[in-house]
Amino acid sequence: MADIPNSIASYRALALQVTCHTVNQASDRHAVQEIIHHTINRLAQQIAASIAFIGFDCRLIVLPEYFLTGFPMGEPLAVWGEKACIEMHGAEYEVLSKIAQKHQIFLAGNAYELDPNFPGLYFQTCFVIDPAGAIVLRYRRLNSLFAPTPHDVWDKYLDCYGLEGVFPVAKTAIGNLAALASEEILYPEVARCLAMRGAEIFLHSTSEVYSKNLTPKDAAKISRAVENMAYVVSANTAGLANSSIPSASVDGGSKIVDYRGIVLAETGAGESMAAFAEIDLTALRRDRRRPGLNNLLSRQRFELYAQSYSQSQFYPANTMLNQECDRQHFIQTQQQTIERLSQLGVI
Repeated sequence: MADIPNSIASYRALALQVTCHTVNQASDRHAVQEIIHHTINRLAQQIAASIAFIGFDCRLIVLPEYFLTGFPMGEPLAVWGEKACIEMHGAEYEVLSKIAQKHQIFLAGNAYELDPNFPGLYFQTCFVIDPAGAIVLRYRRLNSLFAPTPHDVWDKYLDCYGLEGVFPVAKTAIGNLAALASEEILYPEVARCLAMRGAEIFLHSTSEVYSKNLTPKDAAKISRAVENMAYVVSANTAGLANSSIPSASVDGGSKIVDYRGIVLAETGAGESMAAFAEIDLTALRRDRRRPGLNNLLSRQRFELYAQSYSQSQFYPANTMLNQECDRQHFIQTQQQTIERLSQLGVI
């Protein structure tokens, strides 16, 4: 792959760990928008102060999962969509774009988003805004137990966006950016499909349990970095405010992992800008082009696995296409999948 013209050989990235102010207790959309407004204003100040401390070569900032709203706590799909989800071209993106423009940064985050092609549904969306204020990447989470995904309306989603829209990679001046949402770090196929399309830096917006012990997600961050020879910039929440869940349950451990699996920076609990590190595109691209045992990306033999994937069906596609579903649909579909796999002797 040729280097992108005018690419920046190295720069600093920040996994900004901030508190998520949840909107579940808000009475209506107006009250939710007030909370979101205050969240963005606070973020603008934190981003400005972080860049002033880290340095103006900080060109990439990743925000945590669902940082504007938190996640639904049993609200029906239609209720959460009406109350808490943002529009694809909504005012929230407009204000975030102004922050990216002001500081000349790439700003990445994650939000619940409505799509006019899929009325009655919403998607958990990872986005990247460039220094010109344009949304250059929009990735919809593909694996979720309690929220609709493109796979649940697979045929129509492919008609609307194509496979490249399912696995988007933004080729930018700071590298080829791709997003992974939260627990999707545990799904190696998602990262691999993005790496197939040239991804060099995985932007991982998450809200997860932090522990001094090695968690499955932390192990996966290192694994995804090594097996794809890519950076992982993982931003966790600094707790959930105004939630019935104990606030510090998802607090801490934001980190940056390089393409060798080395943790370059990591923060503890609480709001923090300590998880920043240099992204060295020149070194990454040099290693990707160097023959030898450690060049795992060039040694992939995908034909070995293609038939096994094509012949297997675990969680079914299109289960929410052309029908209304309540939240019980997700766990019922999973239970049916487990039963079928058990009958087949797979599990």
